[in-house]
Amino acid sequence: MFYYVLKYVLLGPLLRLLFRPRIEGLEHIPADGAAIVAGNHLSFSDHFLMPAILKRRITFLAKAEYFTGPGLKGRLTAFFFRSAGQIPVDRSGKEAGQAAIREGLGVLARKELLGIYPEGTRSHDGRLYKGKVGVAVMAIRAQVPVVPCAMVGTFEIQPPGQVLPRIKRVTIRFGEPLDFSRYAGLEHQKAAVRAVTDEIMYAILGLSGQEYVDRYAAEVKAEEAKSAPARKFPRPRR
Repeated sequence: MFYYVLKYVLLGPLLRLLFRPRIEGLEHIPADGAAIVAGNHLSFSDHFLMPAILKRRITFLAKAEYFTGPGLKGRLTAFFFRSAGQIPVDRSGKEAGQAAIREGLGVLARKELLGIYPEGTRSHDGRLYKGKVGVAVMAIRAQVPVVPCAMVGTFEIQPPGQVLPRIKRVTIRFGEPLDFSRYAGLEHQKAAVRAVTDEIMYAILGLSGQEYVDRYAAEVKAEEAKSAPARKFPRPRR
């Protein structure tokens, strides 16, 4: 219930007024039935802008950290994401990927829209990174179409580390649904799920026009964090 209050009364109208999103290809979103919307992930704002412009409800698999933050801010964030119908997914440990797939398949079994960012994390530099294969496993197993989506301009309005977004127009593009029925029964074949994932990422790339990096974003982030010079603090005076 609170999802629709946010969408139509509190947050949705405000977002549409401030950012005046250009919407392209909205007709590619199925009017009913299960489908996956797979998009690039450039900004924290992505969580709100795409749902605000869709006619149907969409449920995202959100990282568990959004639900476990400390203090008042953490509690408010958790309340917001739960009220918006988002599902927390623990991304740590060997079973994390399987847990996300189970949750996603549950959404699709209810004939709903599932939103997912195949990169697994926000892009830290505006580039598009290699997709993880969970989206392919779900698409093949559930036999549902995948609608590629590109958020354009959201990195510029709210790059990592910026709390409040800049007020600037953004574009949201949806591509034609991708049909992977030819891969039915092959969700356990590494070559098949990799091929499906790469096809999805290529479709997103065509919509977004980003530079593509054939590596996982999390790996690149970790390497850059290690190579960054350690911050030096002055020694305390005795």
